[in-house]
Amino acid sequence: MKKKRLSILFSLLLLSGLVLSGCGSKDEGNNNQGAKDGGKDDESFSVAMVTDVGGVDDKSFNQSAWEGIQAFGKEHNLKKGDGGYDYLQSKSDADYVSNLNALARRNFDLIFGIGFKLEKPIGEIADQRKNVHFGIVDSVVEKDNVVSIMFKEQEAAFLAGVAAAMETKTKNVGFVGGMESDVITRFEAGFRAGVASVDPSIKVQVNYTGAFDKADLGKSAANQIYSNGADIIFHAAGATGNGVFAEAKERKQQNPDANVWVIGVDSDQYDEGTVEVDGKEYNITLTSALKRVDLAVKDIAQKSMDGKFPGGTTVTYGLADKGVELSTTGDHLSETTLTAVNDWKEKIINGDVTPPGTKEDMKSFLKDLGVTP
Repeated sequence: MKKKRLSILFSLLLLSGLVLSGCGSKDEGNNNQGAKDGGKDDESFSVAMVTDVGGVDDKSFNQSAWEGIQAFGKEHNLKKGDGGYDYLQSKSDADYVSNLNALARRNFDLIFGIGFKLEKPIGEIADQRKNVHFGIVDSVVEKDNVVSIMFKEQEAAFLAGVAAAMETKTKNVGFVGGMESDVITRFEAGFRAGVASVDPSIKVQVNYTGAFDKADLGKSAANQIYSNGADIIFHAAGATGNGVFAEAKERKQQNPDANVWVIGVDSDQYDEGTVEVDGKEYNITLTSALKRVDLAVKDIAQKSMDGKFPGGTTVTYGLADKGVELSTTGDHLSETTLTAVNDWKEKIINGDVTPPGTKEDMKSFLKDLGVTP
């Protein structure tokens, strides 16, 4: 009888061990971090992004990021939606946390926050969702499950300034910024330094609108700058920059001979400058200072898929690795201008010239050229 009881007890313990072992295997299978560290097959990886208030069709920053994610998805046979690639659009700052949370609940492996305004929301959600990988563009969040993606905007902006200085007929150009921030300061500083490096006597008008999603403010700022003698405006204002294009195109429609140009930002904004006057097509996009957010998100997504997610680090893209560039679509830049742009580009890549990225560095750079900031 005693032996029979021991036999039954042993059987029960063995059965319990098997059950517990099965539960342990199931938990390990649901550990996202473990799966990611070892890499994933193409069709089992998913990636998504949250826009800032500029929206996914801002023809600029957010749109470039979305185009990169779409390209990544198509290259790896992913479908739009859960388990593939997707985005959520933020209509206001209040949407950031809820949108990030929504994508995390939908089990996306990698989630990007597009723009510095998502810095705090990314930090908050990353603490809550430690098994999810996040990417923040244009800001730094020091957490193990977050990669910070930065750009040397001042390098592309410097080349835009060189182009503007070479092409202006009035020796008067303008800069329209969105919200004042480190990112937009890098655009302004680089642009003003590029202009002054070619001709310190050229006037640069600066106007910050305080928004990235107000085309009417961009149009008003452009109207003021053009009216004060500028013939070229460089904007770094997201969807607000659409108003700069609207003002330039309106002036071109009123007078086809008007010498008005816009330098686009982030994406190649050549198409945005197309305008028709009396059946004839014109284009007022001189060039665009490209910020290859599309390449950056693809690069990070590929690393994450391969199990090499660079969490806890900052990855910076510049001219040397084609993270920023100046477009030549439309052939509006003269051969002389292109030669000058390429010469300055080589100097930057070789380290002979370092475009300023802060207000203080810009003041020092301009002062050395004899320009009062």
